[in-house]
Parts: sequence; C-alpha cells; structure tokens
Amino acid sequence: MNVEPICMSQDTPPEDGVDLLPRTVEKTEKPPLYKVLLLNDDYTPMEFVVHILERFFGMSADAAHGIMLTVHMKGLAVVGVYSHEIAETKVTQVMDYARRNQHPLQCTMEKE
Repeated sequence: MNVEPICMSQDTPPEDGVDLLPRTVEKTEKPPLYKVLLLNDDYTPMEFVVHILERFFGMSADAAHGIMLTVHMKGLAVVGVYSHEIAETKVTQVMDYARRNQHPLQCTMEKE
C-alpha cells in the first residue's frame, strides 16, 4: 500500500482540484477575574476579621493577621482573586456570617 504525503502548503494546490478552506483556530478568552475586598470599620473586632480570613479564604493565621492589619491601616485589602461566581459566593458568605455575628464588616468585589 502506497501512501502519499499530504502537502498542507498554501502554495501548492491540491491535486484533485478540491479547494481547501484555511483552518480557523478559535481562541477562547479567559473569563474575567474579580478581586474580593474587605473594608475597614471601627466596630468589627480584629480577631473576627482574622477568623473570617482563615475560615472563608483558607489563610494561615499569620497570613490572615497580616491582611487584617492591612485592612486596619489602609482601610481595605484584596483578600483573593476569583472568577465572578466564586467571588460573589465569597462576598455573600462573609457578609452573611458577619451579620449573623452582629458585625458591620463589609466585603465587596470588583473586576480586576
């Protein structure tokens, strides 16, 4: 059985007279990412903020303490970057948990 190599060069027309369409490569865009932010207030205890960061964002105690200090000193901090659905879920979880514990902690998200 003889097999002839197929030439895919655009300079050489196909031998059987059939015109081939050029291949189109579809590029899929990555979904946009969203920053989840914690905002400072004068009422939520620092220990509660550390607990939130450990519980909902999986941070170590040291990392959570550092982010909490950033929130306290600068007024806000990015605590994670996620897809829209995950960021929205994290914000909702934090806000619900803070309300259940009677703290005015604010958590929000914005497009990166």
